[in-house]
Amino acid sequence: IPIAQGQFTDQGRFMIGSAVGFATNTSKTSFSGQTPNEGESEPQNTQWNVAPSIGYFLFNNFTLGIGLDYTTSTESREGEAKTKDSDLLFGPFARYYFPFGDKAVFLQGNFGFGNSSENSNLGGTDQNINTNILAIGAGPGFTIFSNDAIGLEALVKYNYARSKFDLDIAGQKTTTTTKTNQIALSLGIQVYFAGLRR
Repeated sequence: IPIAQGQFTDQGRFMIGSAVGFATNTSKTSFSGQTPNEGESEPQNTQWNVAPSIGYFLFNNFTLGIGLDYTTSTESREGEAKTKDSDLLFGPFARYYFPFGDKAVFLQGNFGFGNSSENSNLGGTDQNINTNILAIGAGPGFTIFSNDAIGLEALVKYNYARSKFDLDIAGQKTTTTTKTNQIALSLGIQVYFAGLRR
């Protein structure tokens, strides 16, 4: 039985889908420890990400869910070769809809944490770099609903991320902390469906 688009975000329903995003930013990286290269740098970073998620509508128009965020990035520093990295984050998100007709504006906030591992040769020493990552984001989005309970959406979001790792090169210990501020655009698709009922 067809349902009105406004009912897609009613209490008790689910949404599942994914988004693809792009962002470019300048990070601030600080080095501290026993090495002579203490200080800061501002590398340029370009990112692509895929973010599948599933949510449940606790109330009309309000959903709480869990999402994954796989990001691949290319980083360039002045005078150095480009480096590539990939990260996997996991965490909750919340979204509130303001539906009108077959469309809706929504606000979303999310929190993510994860870890990435990279093996590099630094100063003639093999290093397994384990990076702890913490990220938060928030922003507005827009959805167009179809009669088949599918929503096509666009989301513009401010993201803040903090990553940290320690290195030990020939007995010289260095702690590297990177703080990133970015504005990201993502396009996605969500499927809205009712839960199982007795």
